[in-house]
Amino acid sequence: MEKTICIANQKGGVGKTTTAVNLAAAFAVLGKKTLLLDCDPQANATTGVGINKRKVEKTIYHGLIGQTPAAELIHDTEIETLKVIPSQVELIGFEVEMMAEEGREQEMKNLIREISDRFDHIIIDCPPSLSLLTVNAMTAADALLIPLQCEFYALEGLGQLVGTMKRIRNKLNPKLKIAGILLTMYDQRTNLARQVADDARQFFKELIYETVIPRNVRLGESPSFGKPIILYEPSSIGAQSYKALAGEILESRAKESTAY
Repeated sequence: MEKTICIANQKGGVGKTTTAVNLAAAFAVLGKKTLLLDCDPQANATTGVGINKRKVEKTIYHGLIGQTPAAELIHDTEIETLKVIPSQVELIGFEVEMMAEEGREQEMKNLIREISDRFDHIIIDCPPSLSLLTVNAMTAADALLIPLQCEFYALEGLGQLVGTMKRIRNKLNPKLKIAGILLTMYDQRTNLARQVADDARQFFKELIYETVIPRNVRLGESPSFGKPIILYEPSSIGAQSYKALAGEILESRAKESTAY
């Protein structure tokens, strides 16, 4: 069961944090108890759900280094069923401090284990790099969701990400699989976007989600207001798209559970 989904792509600007925040919010408004775990030192997912990162005293960093229990890191959001473990820039220090530690790849898995039974879904937002933080996220996750922007060079580097995932599966987390590849920033008016989408579907086939996230002004605005799109502009195409994605993931999970 894909309870914990890690959202990763080492390329920046592909809609990774947008997807983490808005998929988590979409699950939550569907009544699912959801935890958004911000694993990026930039802390954009933290501010994207309305948490002032400058005023947070304890973050995921304190949990990963074993200083603070996971239960004490959880913050409420505007959506009752959506909680968040926030981040701050100090998370950069985790890489250096844990470099020589035995089992350093397992710290996030251990942290999540403390609170996993409180949630239906856990969404992890990763930094735009294949760093120790991303390795921790993949080691803790059941599945990897890859946002893929419909722009030039979109497929570049994807092989490296999949290669990293396979190594983690072989050595650290045998249950890890690809939940799906999500096409983001899609502009149906351009030939390039349509071509990238066609190429991705031809190459990755059933791994590509049917739901496509379009370029949407409201979707770009919502983080500056500290709100997921589903609160900021619920009628927008961006909000409808992420609700559709949540529905697609839940439906595929239901099919899996009835297949045995």
